[in-house]
Amino acid sequence: MARPEGFEPPTNGFGSHYSIRLSYGRVAEHYARACRGAGKAQSLSLISLERACSAGWYPDDMSYERFESRSPAGGTTPYWRDRLGQYWKLVRGDRPIGTLLLLWPTWWALWLAADGLPPAWTLFVFTAGVWLTRSAGCVINDYADRWLDPHVERTRLRPLATGSVSGREALAVFAVLMLVAFGLVLTLNLLTIGMSFIGLFLAATYPYLKRYTHLPQVYLGMAFGWGIPMAFAAVQGEVPVVGWLLYLANILWSTAYDTWYAMVDRDEDIKMGSHSTAILFGDMDLVALGVLYTLTFAALAMVGTRMGLGPAYWAGLGIAVAFVVYEFVIARHRERGPCFRAFLHNNWVGAAVFSGIAADLVLRHS
Repeated sequence: MARPEGFEPPTNGFGSHYSIRLSYGRVAEHYARACRGAGKAQSLSLISLERACSAGWYPDDMSYERFESRSPAGGTTPYWRDRLGQYWKLVRGDRPIGTLLLLWPTWWALWLAADGLPPAWTLFVFTAGVWLTRSAGCVINDYADRWLDPHVERTRLRPLATGSVSGREALAVFAVLMLVAFGLVLTLNLLTIGMSFIGLFLAATYPYLKRYTHLPQVYLGMAFGWGIPMAFAAVQGEVPVVGWLLYLANILWSTAYDTWYAMVDRDEDIKMGSHSTAILFGDMDLVALGVLYTLTFAALAMVGTRMGLGPAYWAGLGIAVAFVVYEFVIARHRERGPCFRAFLHNNWVGAAVFSGIAADLVLRHS
């Protein structure tokens, strides 16, 4: 489409125009819809289009970058502070629940592998590594979903979805996070270093599974639970059977709690052609979740039996079961809010299992 006479798209302040992939008609249509949603009346004229671009209104799936950020009060936010703030949101620094869901299983493995408190440096490497790899996973997930997130209510304000962070910036942040994590792993033994490459592959490829399979939640458990066999490798120099049982338990648990998460976005995912276990299970979602949690606790019971863990562990496991029952109570009607709360509540499930492990090992050696 030829550019209307007298119309110039806005520049980034350095003379180059924003990249606009959609037709002018679609831009104007998007602007008109947005204005109507704000209680304003605008026609789909070229004048409205020009005003739209001048005001910074762009469709969600347009490719552009912002070079200046305005504070709510109308002042200008310093460039460096804006960038750091956007990167912090990109790595989910403001949402620590994901880090905790990864941290608890890693600590399960470290305490069991060390038969108590693990070596200080190993504990630091794996704790810091959990934050780094989880953050990197969020970045690469948002990069893969930048076509989808603008159309999902819960994710439409993420930095990549709004254009506050570019794709190249996101990939650079991902690379830095993974390099730092790898640097920490290099201080451990060769087996752990070798296994870290598998972890990198799993984390980097997970986000793309939702385009081709309904089981991305299973792959999530494989990717972010890989710290479990790595923990045994770092402490014991090998991965015993109980390490793989614990890894299996985490895959089942991760699939379950991430299905709660996927149930929040199920309607939008169906419209956009994305895939998830929530879509796969359909009306049988609660039954499937019940099976997944049952298998999770069965695997954890096998771990406790093989390790000879005592009453404290089984008490922790019982408390974890009670927490899961509560999740089904609050989310039984499948509303978005309760499903999201059920997902968040799994932090307490992981904490209860860890408390049982730690308490049992302390009592055993006291």
